[in-house]
Amino acid sequence: MRDDRSDVLEKDNVTKLVKERLTKIVGDMLAERGFHRVTSADDSLTDSGLSSFDMVNLMLRVEQEYDLRFPDAAMTPANFHSVTSVCQLVTDMLPKT
Repeated sequence: MRDDRSDVLEKDNVTKLVKERLTKIVGDMLAERGFHRVTSADDSLTDSGLSSFDMVNLMLRVEQEYDLRFPDAAMTPANFHSVTSVCQLVTDMLPKT
């Protein structure tokens, strides 16, 4: 039987890994657009340089990366505002172990 503390540690580890991967994906997308700047996980993705078309590609790439299908209701500007918000959406949708 697992204790609550190990569940929290596991969730924190998953969140960290997802955030790192999303940061890499966004960084690659920005570099493809000619933006070579460091952004924080809480920076606005559109203010950082991603277009609305890029945001659709980000959504599709994340769905493929994590074998997810975002429900229509989840495709909101708030959920795709920053790496942190996308990370929260992804980790909430990942299967619980």
